[in-house]
Amino acid sequence: MTTAPPPRRRTLLLSPLAAATACGTSAPGDPARESAGDTKGSVVPGRGGRPALRTQPGIATAQPAHVLLIAHDLAPARPGAAAVRRVLSDWWAGQASRPVPGVTPTVATGPGLYRALGLTAPPRLRELPSFPGDRLDARRGGGDVLVQLCGPTAAACDRAAARLTASAAGVLVPRWRQYGFLPPHPAGGTPRNLFGFKDGTENPAGDGLARWVWHDDGSTYLVYRRIHMAVDAFAALPVSRQERIVGRHRTGGAPLGGRHEHDPVDLYAKSPQGRYDVPADAHVRLAHSRLDGGARMLRRGYSYDDGPGDRGLLFLAYLRDPALFVRVQERLAAADAMNAFVEHRASAVGYVLPAPAPGRALGDLLR
Repeated sequence: MTTAPPPRRRTLLLSPLAAATACGTSAPGDPARESAGDTKGSVVPGRGGRPALRTQPGIATAQPAHVLLIAHDLAPARPGAAAVRRVLSDWWAGQASRPVPGVTPTVATGPGLYRALGLTAPPRLRELPSFPGDRLDARRGGGDVLVQLCGPTAAACDRAAARLTASAAGVLVPRWRQYGFLPPHPAGGTPRNLFGFKDGTENPAGDGLARWVWHDDGSTYLVYRRIHMAVDAFAALPVSRQERIVGRHRTGGAPLGGRHEHDPVDLYAKSPQGRYDVPADAHVRLAHSRLDGGARMLRRGYSYDDGPGDRGLLFLAYLRDPALFVRVQERLAAADAMNAFVEHRASAVGYVLPAPAPGRALGDLLR
């Protein structure tokens, strides 16, 4: 189990902007809202006139300042499915009866849980393959049950985690934990990563969430990657070189060749000298949804700072099919100019159960 310290002051000052938004506030263009009389789930419009979806909170709502990610494994006594269902249901009920103010839990089940319990895994849930350049530490990745706790402070997330762990005693045991944070940024604005670039500009919103993130029952999948970033080496580059690696302007976040952050990325635009505005090995080009038939994922990344020499990005993506992440990462691993400055050191994947209907329990959905 790995415990990381809260972010240090010098890291938070990398982006001296206004304070981050509070947990649970809907992002611009995001249809998610907390359902009336039920603070445990979000209700979002269905696609194409279909019924509204009941989804777990902490996915499409705006990010808070802090996150604590915890993975659990089945206890050595190998409890059965009934015991795990009880724990998940207790967690869900506890969010209403004894909530930690401002903290939102989001629960996902890993592929190993279904194997251990003899249950049929969701159709798209399988371990991620290895990619060139990976240096994964098994002690920091994987897990039978993954929990994202987002909240206003690291201490609040800790309190919520302690309650979950106590409730799961004898059934689930912690495998790893990881703190993350957002450098301060304007309310409603796109957060920046430790390279100083905006991260999450191309996230889907509105109807795109129902199309690319949630299934018709309100479930989705979570992909997690702990990505070490060579912050000092990247910062030493001229800004123009940084921008060609990323494919965006550092200051405003506009794609190269564009003027505004949310201008479409033009993969075909060239300079008078015949060079692509967005280089062939730029991160933005290789990750572009056009290369995947328009399919997109919702990125909910956080920075982490585990001490000198170990800072980076906690990549969290919610999507209908983890195979999309695999395709994108294969392209990035093969040709991304950013590879000289990043290294993937931990990985996990999980199935995010839908929110249960009123009167039902989360454990009922583990089938």
